[in-house]
Amino acid sequence: MIRTETPICEFNLPAIDFKLKGVDEKFYDLGSLKGPNGLLIMFICNHCPYVKSIIKRIIRDTKELKHFGINSVGIMSNDPNEYVEDSFENMKKMSLEHDFPFPYLIDETQEVAKAYRAVCTPDFFGYNNSLGLQYRGRLDESRKESVNGAKRELFNAMREISISGKGPTNQTPSMGCSIKWLK
Repeated sequence: MIRTETPICEFNLPAIDFKLKGVDEKFYDLGSLKGPNGLLIMFICNHCPYVKSIIKRIIRDTKELKHFGINSVGIMSNDPNEYVEDSFENMKKMSLEHDFPFPYLIDETQEVAKAYRAVCTPDFFGYNNSLGLQYRGRLDESRKESVNGAKRELFNAMREISISGKGPTNQTPSMGCSIKWLK
């Protein structure tokens, strides 16, 4: 496991469309995912200890963001041949076990992760209603270990994006396990 940090946000970089299969066997693209005030795209996986440590907070925040017109999606781009825990069947199990309030999609070819220049899990991309990038930072200031009263940076940024269309100027990178690229 190699710890990696995300690069800084490239404001207004347009979201790149895709068509990926979800654990519900349906296919999704940007048009079917975008909320009236924006979209949160999260590159996550099942095996990453960083994702495991924050998954309950991700679920909490994505549920609450729906009230602000922000939809969310999780994309798993790791090589499941190297990490069986990240297989499509195990994605289905994780989604059911945690009752994901967002579609959980598989990026089998890793083309979507490459197009977005995703580097780690978790890697958060927060878009406004024009699908211009406004946030590429961490979930909260507690990082991997949950800290009581930790500032909810992703949630606060996405709430602000839902109101003003703009994300915060200062953003702290997310960190996590590097994406496991196909060989």
